[in-house]
Amino acid sequence: MQASRIFTCNYKTKAHITINQGGTSSGKTYAIMQVLFALACAEEKQIVTIVGQDIPNLKAGAVRDALNIYQASQPLKAMVKSFNKTDRFFELVNGSILEFKSYDNAQDAKSGKRDILFINEANGIKYDIYTELALRTRKRIYLDYNPNTAFWVHDLLIGKPGVQLIISDHRHNPFLDQLTRDKIESLKDQDEEQWRVYARGLTGKVTGLVLNNWLLCETIPPGAKRVAYGLDFGFTNDQTGLIEVYLQNGELWVNELLYETHLTNPDIAARMQKAGISKSAEIIADCAEPKSIEELRRLGWHITPAQKGPDSIKNSIDILKRYKINVTRGSTNLRRELDRYQWKTDTTGHSLNEPIDSWNHLIDPLRYVALNKLQINSSKHIRSKLPWQKQVLYTDHLLL
Repeated sequence: MQASRIFTCNYKTKAHITINQGGTSSGKTYAIMQVLFALACAEEKQIVTIVGQDIPNLKAGAVRDALNIYQASQPLKAMVKSFNKTDRFFELVNGSILEFKSYDNAQDAKSGKRDILFINEANGIKYDIYTELALRTRKRIYLDYNPNTAFWVHDLLIGKPGVQLIISDHRHNPFLDQLTRDKIESLKDQDEEQWRVYARGLTGKVTGLVLNNWLLCETIPPGAKRVAYGLDFGFTNDQTGLIEVYLQNGELWVNELLYETHLTNPDIAARMQKAGISKSAEIIADCAEPKSIEELRRLGWHITPAQKGPDSIKNSIDILKRYKINVTRGSTNLRRELDRYQWKTDTTGHSLNEPIDSWNHLIDPLRYVALNKLQINSSKHIRSKLPWQKQVLYTDHLLL
């Protein structure tokens, strides 16, 4: 059985959840199906469930790939006892089963348990369905998708412990013909955003984002100088957001520390102490909450109000746009906000040069730090020709 590098990475993974984000024709679904057959053959009585958004999609994708793999491999044919075309499952001579399923809702997904789960084209599956399936999976979970835009995988899985991300594109598929490769690469001349998604496997961007000059990083680098902490108050519907901001080599490094509702000021103080923040460290907070600022000061914290004024929102955004902003992999909520923080538009769709007042409970404290601590002339530190493309920089991903 011929296999690609994508097969090797998925087969040898030690992660409980392996995410395959890839461009078109990268061979990710085919490689994962090869992995599933290999795992089912290696150990007896394994239950492997392959899930798609509906049966027609499964038949045109994962089922077709599975049949091609089966028909091309004599050793696999010897291991397969039967294939039930009606109910869509392979039964192996060692008692293992590969079943192809689709679920209408989360309640439907509660039926049955399995050893290995594969969510094919995961952006077509609802998160609550995935959750019910994942809870009933004993060993490995695989997911794949084309990254047209961010969805629940980006918000809730990527960056979490036990999760590995593999990014692939057509260059990782050694079996693809040159004509198809040329066709994929030609997208760059037609639509660069589609080229990024389908030719390079990079997550598509929502149009009209306020801040697109950020990248994902592992951690705050050693030696980075802390600029300040940023704090935004919330309670019932809005989260209290707390971040730490560092500066190194003219770039910002940001880490999320707190994102939670229903916190009183003593609760906030307790969270900050638990996070290891020194009471002498400067924390820049929303000046619209003078009472909260004073209460935290009386508890011994060094709280400074943000220096708001006319056009302060626009000014702070202008400051932040002059930096390359590195966001740590653990800053899940900050990443979610950055992917949704957009400019307001009029009825014709034209930008009003004013951001929407939502998805900003961690972006606002970042703006506060910019207003108080960062200078507008910082642009001299910026590499003007840097391609501002949001790019995952995990050390455990596959990306040529």
